[in-house]
Amino acid sequence: MNVPDDVYNWLVDFFAGRCHSTRFNGITSDRLAISASIIQGSAIGPASCVVNAADLTTVTAGSLISKYADDTYIVIACSV
Repeated sequence: MNVPDDVYNWLVDFFAGRCHSTRFNGITSDRLAISASIIQGSAIGPASCVVNAADLTTVTAGSLISKYADDTYIVIACSV
């Protein structure tokens, strides 16, 4: 499928300049630039989620993947 140039350019501009950080156990990572994401609360968020998560699968036996709305979780099996 071909995307018209103006739509493509708008999407590139929309995703440009985005950063992400993660907070866990009271510690926040440095912000790093990202080139694609699912922008929560945006009009294209649901479609972006479908495109990003549609073909995700697990590769390790015992691992699980859960997709719901705009969230995707991968539970990785491990031994202690």
